[in-house]
Amino acid sequence: MASPALHNIPQVLGPARLGPLSLRNRIIKAATFEGATPDALVTERLIEYHRAPAAGGVGMTTVAYLAVAPEGRTERRQIWLRPEAVPGLRRLTEAVHAEGAAVSAQIGHAGPVADGSSNRSPALAPTRRFNPLSMRWARAATPADITRIIRAHGEAAKFAADSGFDAVEIHLGHNYFASAFLSPRLNRRTDRYGGSLANRAEVARGIAGAVREAVGDRLAVTAKLNMDDGVPGGSWLDESLQVARWLQDDGSVDALELTAGSSLLNPMYLFRGAAPVPQFAAAFPQPQRLGVGLLGKRFLIDYAYREAYLLDSARQFRAALELPLILLGGIADLATAEQAMAAGFDFVAMGRALLREPDLVNRYAAGASTTSLCVHCNRCMPTIYSGTRCVLVEPESPDRA
Repeated sequence: MASPALHNIPQVLGPARLGPLSLRNRIIKAATFEGATPDALVTERLIEYHRAPAAGGVGMTTVAYLAVAPEGRTERRQIWLRPEAVPGLRRLTEAVHAEGAAVSAQIGHAGPVADGSSNRSPALAPTRRFNPLSMRWARAATPADITRIIRAHGEAAKFAADSGFDAVEIHLGHNYFASAFLSPRLNRRTDRYGGSLANRAEVARGIAGAVREAVGDRLAVTAKLNMDDGVPGGSWLDESLQVARWLQDDGSVDALELTAGSSLLNPMYLFRGAAPVPQFAAAFPQPQRLGVGLLGKRFLIDYAYREAYLLDSARQFRAALELPLILLGGIADLATAEQAMAAGFDFVAMGRALLREPDLVNRYAAGASTTSLCVHCNRCMPTIYSGTRCVLVEPESPDRA
């Protein structure tokens, strides 16, 4: 018979299984680019960025973003998985494990979101298109490119295993490479990778299958999947739900993290709240600073913030799937996390709230707090260029990497 003390522990703070992995609770630090790898390798700042929420009580933290190929980075300072990256990543995973948490590697290919100018290599998209962020054209991926990138995900997953990670999160969202193929708006191909949803889903399913084949049941495998792109003509719930069913039936993933929005066309659709256009403009040199200041509101749209703002859409996936699901989006207060548990979700992913308070989960467990101090101002977002942080806690802004 359970003791009254154990009986009263909130469900989200109780232990859970994720595939082959045991987690001490159901709270995952979401993948948020850290801006702490100027040489595309691990730094002490990156290690501390993930050690802090691990010490603060999360069940698992997620390292973002680990590209599977050099041209798959959103820009050249991001880590891409290769032998030279393994020793530093091993130091990072050891630091997280020492604090009692698990650690996941978010792997993916940025596709049309990649900055070809920064990477000194053309970005790849389903069909040729112009990227206004990098002021470069992304070229259409050839079948050989697609095969190479699918294979690279499996190889990256092996590097993650060699580095001591407990899980990998496959990036299938935000109009990165796989997500761009899923989008009717971005994918106008006429070959086997375009047209029907089954064709457009071949890349995503191929990537997930390659990762599962590479790691078997040694690591938990999750995928971040768009429920909708938030843009006219993009992926929408009905098609995304079918892709989720296929991934479930393929047996390639242990859980899905449900997300939304397009880093290429509508990024604030994911984050909600005020868009910090002046702060974004200040992060760029001229003439980009002037351009962002003048035109940023057309790209960075204000959306009203509320707790669990993706829950209504995610409920449709919960009703249709048996696969474990991770709820993302506006999870900051303990009551919201418990609402997700009551709605049948298996885990919650938290981002901005843990930037403000890395020890938030421990505070929940101790009964010291049930609400986050995060005010959802989104001014943390432009700090990806100088070291991702909550500016209300760390207001200074020199290069911190």
